[in-house]
Amino acid sequence: MKILFIGGTGNISGAASRQLIEQGHQLFHLNRGQRPSLPGTNVLLADIKDLSATRAALGSHQFDVVVNWIAYRREDVERDLALFRGRTAHYVFISSASVYERPPRSPFITEATPLNNPYWVYSQEKIQCEDRLQQAFREEAFPMTIVRPAHTYDTIWPIVLGGAFFTYAARIRRGDPIIVHGDGTSLWCATHSDDFARGFNGLLGHPAAIGRAFHITSHESVTWNQIYQTMGAALEREPNVVHIPSSWLIAHEPSLKGPLWGDKAHSVIFDNTAIQTLVPGYRAQIPLHVGLKRTAAWFDADPKRQQINPDHENLLQRCLAAWKP
Repeated sequence: MKILFIGGTGNISGAASRQLIEQGHQLFHLNRGQRPSLPGTNVLLADIKDLSATRAALGSHQFDVVVNWIAYRREDVERDLALFRGRTAHYVFISSASVYERPPRSPFITEATPLNNPYWVYSQEKIQCEDRLQQAFREEAFPMTIVRPAHTYDTIWPIVLGGAFFTYAARIRRGDPIIVHGDGTSLWCATHSDDFARGFNGLLGHPAAIGRAFHITSHESVTWNQIYQTMGAALEREPNVVHIPSSWLIAHEPSLKGPLWGDKAHSVIFDNTAIQTLVPGYRAQIPLHVGLKRTAAWFDADPKRQQINPDHENLLQRCLAAWKP
């Protein structure tokens, strides 16, 4: 197939790109060229926000599949509808599992779980994007599919704050305290990007996927305490954990309201029946203890990746200084 990724070099899309290239597909990346492209990709240089530059970069190309990894607002979807009507047989929008209702009435999540997140603007805007695409499917048969990744990791850590940076990992290795929300016993789902890609790529070009939404997650449920303990094992250092209630954290740092009340403070267990129906045999194969060793090795392979985010460091220090158990 001839496939276009808008983006394509990120934590999740990079794994999907590698697997598609290995499978022999013709893969194009449309991006600004700020990250190195994978060997085997065809790069179209443009900022998707610049409509005229994007049209010029696309030229007369037609695609079997277009995937937008970096659409976040309704106007992004409107732009894509204008760009790809008649240019692709299948358009895939990357949403988020945080669109499901929070708090959930049941921890068991299927694609039929209502979409309602009153706590996180990010999720609310993703829901608006989904609504517009559903409308386009109903009214003009626009060939769309919605995919909702949950917490997916590879070149980031599956943690509450700042997973793309080395901040928490550095603190663990130094023996500095790190914060775990609540008592750390709520259930969570962390999915390795390679596992996600196996399910995701099986949807591309699949006629039965059109008009539908899917989440693609690991089958492993772990507590937050287990996530941080496993992260410590990968870093070869026991984490110095401080448990702080989510409500206290949000009261002192309102920026955490979305990531906590709008997502990670609640136990969730995902039902992957829908993706398994269309991609027979799909099952996550990389357990957390294996995946996090890979993540640690990725960061350790290049000192430039071991960046400390001062905003995250300062937030942690403020919370730890103010917390009085």
